[in-house]
Amino acid sequence: MKADIDIQYVSKAADLPNSEMINAWVNAALQSIDEPNPELTIRIVDEVEAQELNEKWRQRSYPTNVLSFPFESPPGINIPLLGDIIICAAVVKHEAAEQQKYVESHWAHMIIHGCLHLLGYDHISDYEANIMENLEIDILHSLGYSNPYL
Repeated sequence: MKADIDIQYVSKAADLPNSEMINAWVNAALQSIDEPNPELTIRIVDEVEAQELNEKWRQRSYPTNVLSFPFESPPGINIPLLGDIIICAAVVKHEAAEQQKYVESHWAHMIIHGCLHLLGYDHISDYEANIMENLEIDILHSLGYSNPYL
């Protein structure tokens, strides 16, 4: 399985992850699905766009680290499109510093987190959060990253 990823770099931030890194993180997150060539978009944005989208879709007036928009196929249409992931570069960088994490490992976590949302995972209840977090930890470990929740 190899995902077809449209990576959109619209952030002015420096030191963004390259396409090879993003491809590795996405493919690790999607390894369990049956779709041979899933498609998704990852858009790396600055705070203004992240805040606008967060306010429009979640009614929260601040930029957030990651937003996921799963694609809902119309009845009878079967295409491999998973959806869109929006990541705010400034928030990821700020969180990594605040949480004393390597920026690269936090990027990996946010990409994987967004992919799992596209697959239907969520963290609304404690039960759902436990399942999603354990998957994230396992996927990150498979890539050589440590547990982001420690």
